[in-house]
Amino acid sequence: MKQIFKKVSSLCTVLLMMAVLTLTGASSVWAADEVDDTVKQTLVTTAEGLTDTIIALSDEDIENYTKSSDEFTVGAMTAWAGSKGEVGALKERTGETEVKASDNGYTVTVPVSFEKADANFVYIFDASTGAPTSLTVDVQYSMAETLRRAVMNTIMGIAIVFIVLIFLSFLIYLFKFIPNPEAKKKAQAAAPAPAPVAAPVEAAEADDTELIAVIAAAIAAAEGTTTDGFVVRSIRKINRKKR
Repeated sequence: MKQIFKKVSSLCTVLLMMAVLTLTGASSVWAADEVDDTVKQTLVTTAEGLTDTIIALSDEDIENYTKSSDEFTVGAMTAWAGSKGEVGALKERTGETEVKASDNGYTVTVPVSFEKADANFVYIFDASTGAPTSLTVDVQYSMAETLRRAVMNTIMGIAIVFIVLIFLSFLIYLFKFIPNPEAKKKAQAAAPAPAPVAAPVEAAEADDTELIAVIAAAIAAAEGTTTDGFVVRSIRKINRKKR
């Protein structure tokens, strides 16, 4: 815990020195359209000191700093924590620190070389107070790493699309197993009613009975008797050959 407070006090000291140099420097003019040499040197010293302090922090220190009430400290710790694992251990600070003026302040870029990849610590300083307002850790990936990431993102995107399409197709396939009472009612309403069965026709039988009665009466008249003495059981047509 003492080491944490010691590092916090060191960081505050650096910021305090920067503010003192800003307020007491007679030739320090914070302008948006130009960078005075004294102002530039102050910004470079402050940015490089902050960079060395941030890189040297342990994971526990970074976690403790993220609980700070200072907005810049929380943002800086978050940016470094998200890039620390990608760049690896520190090799050296290479290149010249660049200072550019803008309407809102100054942009200071500190290039640093790590084992896995180089990175630029980009600070934004307020033009009126000279205090840092934000930090961005810009990891400089190699061309091979950039292409690899692009290919992996493309493959992942295509895979997600196919997975979603397969899932939707499976859901649509399951719809046919879900009962639909409304469709069943409509099918029953549209089904035609069964046709009534026609009664058997007994006309032929009725005609045979009348014919038998006529023949029986004719035979009884010819024999001079009544129809009670005989019964006509069948009628058969005799085909006579013409001579």
